[in-house]
Amino acid sequence: MLMTLAVAVSMLAQAPAQPSPRPSPSPQPRAHVTRVAVPPATVIVDDGDTVQIRWSAGDVETVRILGIDTPETRHLEHDIPFDQAFGAEARAFARGAFAAPKTVELLRAPTLDPFGRTLGYLFVAGANYSLLVIAAHLAEESVTRYGDNGFPEPGAAVLAAAKAAGPPPFESPGAYRARMRELSKAMKARGEYPPH
Repeated sequence: MLMTLAVAVSMLAQAPAQPSPRPSPSPQPRAHVTRVAVPPATVIVDDGDTVQIRWSAGDVETVRILGIDTPETRHLEHDIPFDQAFGAEARAFARGAFAAPKTVELLRAPTLDPFGRTLGYLFVAGANYSLLVIAAHLAEESVTRYGDNGFPEPGAAVLAAAKAAGPPPFESPGAYRARMRELSKAMKARGEYPPH
């Protein structure tokens, strides 16, 4: 019995550490569940599914666009050492979409994501950006995985757009991120990870 306990303790000590669970989402402190006008010149594109809105010098809101997951671009701070295929194209599409529209509106969800980002749909000249990027074959839909976030009509429209567009021409960004985390871990262990 004592030997079995010693073996079990030894096995637990050698088991790989489990990733810590994601924090729970917190309530959205800004106006939400209604469209808010965004001055187009304040929108700064990070990648195909994330933008920043500079409301003022000290007030920058990061928005993770709902309904979509676009291919990744290089983000060393997030263990993405290489661009995913079609990542640069998705970012370029977003930059074009937000470059000079007459209007931009943001529809915020009632909660922030686990990383403190606003979750929301963006509307460019009245059109749902998520539908545009799916139709361009530069995003996969994320409603199936994460739900409609309290927006059943836009969620249903995203699902319909994805069905009409067919499968995207790239690896699922979620699978790519998981693969890059493993690669980053190995690169860091060998001292090969690029500085950032």
